[in-house]
Amino acid sequence: MNAGVQYLGLLRGINVGGKNLVKMSELREALEELGYTDVATYIASGNFVFRAPRQKRAELAEHLEARLSKRFGLELRLVLLTHVQLKRVVDQAPRGFGAKTDRCDVIFLFAPLTAKGAIAVIEMKEGVDRGWAGPGVVYFSRLTERATSSRLGRVIAKPEYQNMTIRSWGTTTKLLALMDSRAE
Repeated sequence: MNAGVQYLGLLRGINVGGKNLVKMSELREALEELGYTDVATYIASGNFVFRAPRQKRAELAEHLEARLSKRFGLELRLVLLTHVQLKRVVDQAPRGFGAKTDRCDVIFLFAPLTAKGAIAVIEMKEGVDRGWAGPGVVYFSRLTERATSSRLGRVIAKPEYQNMTIRSWGTTTKLLALMDSRAE
């Protein structure tokens, strides 16, 4: 197995609505050219795992943002997590989160936005939406049968939205499974 710490990168706002297009094969190639190893991408929404020498996560994230932004000609931001951190996000989800009756998302947060601060600006419709603060995330669910009346979409108009990237619960758990399968 490759040496180094396994990380998960979550790019914000790429390949959404035909904007900020980044091919995952090109992303993988760019990461490998930067010297990272054991690189894999998952679906076209900017999810990637890789190995890098141990260093401060904030410094690594800043380095990746700068290099990938230059490479793709976009202002890219990313949330960077270790395998342990992603496992904590999944393990600390509220009881029953991800139930078949709900559409569930994990809202990953960029500093300085905290889970408490994010919860304060996310509108929730009673009987439809629910949210919980977690470790660097907000867990958000909405009743599938009433999902069209969810108020989650209103967060886009808030300045705090620039410090969020959203992944479905299914994607989040599949990313953990991918990291688990590549763990040493």
